[in-house]
Amino acid sequence: MTEPLPNFENGPDFVQSLSRGLAVMRAFDADHAELSQSEIAERTGLARAVVRRSLLTLQHLSYIGARGRRFFLTPRVLELGFGYLSSLRLPELARPAMEQLAHSVQESCSMSVLDGSEIVYVARVPVKRVITIALGVGARLPAYAASMGRVLLAGLADAELDAALEASHLAPLTPHTICKTKPLRAEILKVRQQGYSLVMQELELGLCSMAVPVRDRRGSVVAALNVGMQYHKDSRSRALQVVLPALQHTAAEIERAIAHQWAPQAAESSQA
Repeated sequence: MTEPLPNFENGPDFVQSLSRGLAVMRAFDADHAELSQSEIAERTGLARAVVRRSLLTLQHLSYIGARGRRFFLTPRVLELGFGYLSSLRLPELARPAMEQLAHSVQESCSMSVLDGSEIVYVARVPVKRVITIALGVGARLPAYAASMGRVLLAGLADAELDAALEASHLAPLTPHTICKTKPLRAEILKVRQQGYSLVMQELELGLCSMAVPVRDRRGSVVAALNVGMQYHKDSRSRALQVVLPALQHTAAEIERAIAHQWAPQAAESSQA
């Protein structure tokens, strides 16, 4: 991913109105499904007049709807995400193996990719709900506190990892969360070395999860695969003895599918 130039926002190519419109759309989330104009202004830091123009434009384009003085996103915003997901064939390739994994361990299985300091779910096979957060394709979680996030961070080069940690807003989500940069970096380097991440009650109390990387033909980490479980006294031993081998086997199957399906595209890209 190309990094934006440090002073790009002050340059002639930066489209401020587009940036503001996207900020208005990002103001909505699971906890703020409907917002007033003043609430959007408060959440985005934009002037109310700017928010109003953005809302009217997005409403005209059918990305935002209104109920009286309250605004909400419409299903049309899904087109933006579907464009990305349709270009990323990984979820389609991974789904059969993920379903088999979820069935074999009787736990929910998910796949995510890294987007800045967050992970974004691109595939999920739910078996039973063990987390209060509503998760599905497109859901986001802070990378530093999630097993998949640590696997994805571990796949970065050292300089990229340092930049990602610096951009993360580290906060104690539970009393067990590692939220200091130095010990967190040490934990991520440990994940890099051992090839998996086991997170116990750091994202949410009563939840633990284990994740492994999914690599492309060049060995680069392109996604993370995890299994989420309810926490109990035997969680660590079950995760290591039962879940980890199943996860590693599934990741290997997905990697073989990637190598087979993506090879022609890679060849075409190299010739472009």
